[in-house]
Amino acid sequence: MVISGFLAGALGAGLLRRLPRGADVCWLWCAVPTAVLWLAARSLSPPHWLPVPLLLGWLGVLLTVTDLRHGRLPDALTLPAYPVVGLTLWLCGADMGRALAGCLVFGGFHLLVRVVAPSAMGGGDVKLAGPLGAVLASVSWLALPAGALLASVITVVLGSWWPSTTVPHGPGLLAATWLVAVSAG
Repeated sequence: MVISGFLAGALGAGLLRRLPRGADVCWLWCAVPTAVLWLAARSLSPPHWLPVPLLLGWLGVLLTVTDLRHGRLPDALTLPAYPVVGLTLWLCGADMGRALAGCLVFGGFHLLVRVVAPSAMGGGDVKLAGPLGAVLASVSWLALPAGALLASVITVVLGSWWPSTTVPHGPGLLAATWLVAVSAG
């Protein structure tokens, strides 16, 4: 699992370099964290659910590295996440009605925050919230508010040492959803 995670992360770094508005990142920045997350997911998740935290780990590392380095979440990763996450949830036996409702509720909540206070949240965070909400709702209805709260806490902690005045929320969203998904087993 470590080797496959390492290779997936390294390939992901290559993908980031080729994407429109991707990121020029060192391959180790993606390979090592992906390998660690995949190993943890393998240890903590039941086999039928394992593809969900593996996908979130890989996607989360790529998006986090890009958001921390460039302050954006590329559409080339956030938009394809909708069908890919949906297919993964379906293959893992998730309730697709609940996943869709979670996508709409979590995405809608983030869109509302963006409309009310545009400087509080970026458009990439709103686009990313949909598929993450699908995962959270697939775990449980309580995972939606728990994921939102945990994401906010992670963002505040990140902001306490982040050198910029704008703190990216994408890493908090991704980390919180991964933690909830990996603990679902």
